[in-house]
Amino acid sequence: MKKKVLVAIISASMLASMGTGALAATKLKEIKAYLNPDIKVKVDGTYVELRDGKGNAIAPITYQGANYLPIRAVSDALGVAVNYDAATQTISLGEKVDGVSIANGFKDMYYTKDPVKTTYKGKDYKEAYYNDASGNRSASFMLYPEKQYQTLYLQIAAVNGDITDLKIQESSTSTILKKVDLIKAEEGLVTIEVNIAGVKSLYIEGSVKGDTTVFVPLTTSYYK
Repeated sequence: MKKKVLVAIISASMLASMGTGALAATKLKEIKAYLNPDIKVKVDGTYVELRDGKGNAIAPITYQGANYLPIRAVSDALGVAVNYDAATQTISLGEKVDGVSIANGFKDMYYTKDPVKTTYKGKDYKEAYYNDASGNRSASFMLYPEKQYQTLYLQIAAVNGDITDLKIQESSTSTILKKVDLIKAEEGLVTIEVNIAGVKSLYIEGSVKGDTTVFVPLTTSYYK
């Protein structure tokens, strides 16, 4: 239902989210419209306050008997990722057609390109998070989707032991988006799917014991 409502609003709200540079390059006609703060918006029966990309409260626009909502505010309210490509003047909603590897911009002390560590079960993944520290510990790292994607597909494997209590959470609020109680070594690479619409940064953390290694192939883990 949410997606149907969103699609109905998209055509009426695209222009409100474009920058002035994009507007100047299009064949637009000037119109006279009105900000209408009396219009209220509900999502699943609950009132929501519309905000722009900077967090400022905004009002719907009324034009010739129709109400127009900024697409950024609508996507945030419905939990659908939105992105604007200025080069092609294209607005993307939800999952992207092509996945974007989490290797892009990944930084961590356990990041490696060493073929000895990036190779798992005979396949070299080229780049990996390879936490091979010793002892009972927490294995964790950060990701920064920057509100540009709908879903995270994270591949992870436990080597020489198990991973327990794996949590993927929004770092700013500590909201748990996904929890996996146990990943066993014999399971091999496990793919975890997480809805990350509207999420700027993620904190991934799991518990391991002894000589257990946490292996995350960065090139085949991706956002969409």
